[in-house]
Amino acid sequence: MDINYVLSVVNSALRSTTPILLAALASAICTRSGVFNVALEGQMLIGSFVGIAVNWVTHSPTLAVLAAIVAGGLVGALVGILQVRYNAADMVVGTSVNLLVGALTAILLFVVFGVKGGFKDPALVPLPKVKLPVISEIPYLSTLFNNLSPLDYLSYVIAIVMYIYLFKTVKGYHLLSVGVKREAAESMGISAVKTRIAAVIASGCLCGYGGVALSMGQVTLFAENMTAGRGFIGMAACNLGKNNPIAIIFASLFFGFSDAFAATTQNTIPSQLTQSVPYIATILALIVFSRKRKKKATKTEESKAEAVS
Repeated sequence: MDINYVLSVVNSALRSTTPILLAALASAICTRSGVFNVALEGQMLIGSFVGIAVNWVTHSPTLAVLAAIVAGGLVGALVGILQVRYNAADMVVGTSVNLLVGALTAILLFVVFGVKGGFKDPALVPLPKVKLPVISEIPYLSTLFNNLSPLDYLSYVIAIVMYIYLFKTVKGYHLLSVGVKREAAESMGISAVKTRIAAVIASGCLCGYGGVALSMGQVTLFAENMTAGRGFIGMAACNLGKNNPIAIIFASLFFGFSDAFAATTQNTIPSQLTQSVPYIATILALIVFSRKRKKKATKTEESKAEAVS
């Protein structure tokens, strides 16, 4: 097998990982706070659309990324208020928001750009590609890290910073306490409602970032429902990583590789099969993970029983 082909697949996997990683981190911060956020897909999609729209108007990728993050945060605020403040059912809110954003972006696509299905324009300014000083001169490594945008690199920095915040700071433990024992947290003066809403807003910002990474990081265009389930795959990656941002990186890379495999084999394998690869990988990974967790729980219960006896 050609080494350059393998490296190009890995490069494609790194680019495919970014939106999934951001969605997984968004899911993690919500889960740690005790909120089940199903609206990740909608938050990503609004980020994808707003990023392209602002890019088209301003010709500034930086403003486009910032606008996408804000748009995702606003949808996150809506989800947080409905679920936390008004105790609306998480599945109902999440599903409704996903459907609403899907319909809204399709309508705005026609109203703003006068097209249906998708929008691409030469006036759109793509994100710059990062050229690493030394690595770009090394033959194989230059192929491996070619065509990566600043958003790709920054996503891993965000994951590391988020790990430090969640596991090494007092605020991170406050977030966990709200999710694990709300009454105890409130007795310490921590507002569970404010903390949870803030967590959902933060998750929305992360999803907006992931959405614009999808519409501007790999290509510079918008297509209806272009997130294609990546929000749900991010939830699976979060589950596999047990809400730990470092573990989530590796889980997201797994799904990124499955996505890249599907993209690179679509010319030789029927498209219906290749498009299902990421979802098949998600199901298989969750089955294996749940079985391992079940075995671990069984062993723990057996050891406790032996200790009692």
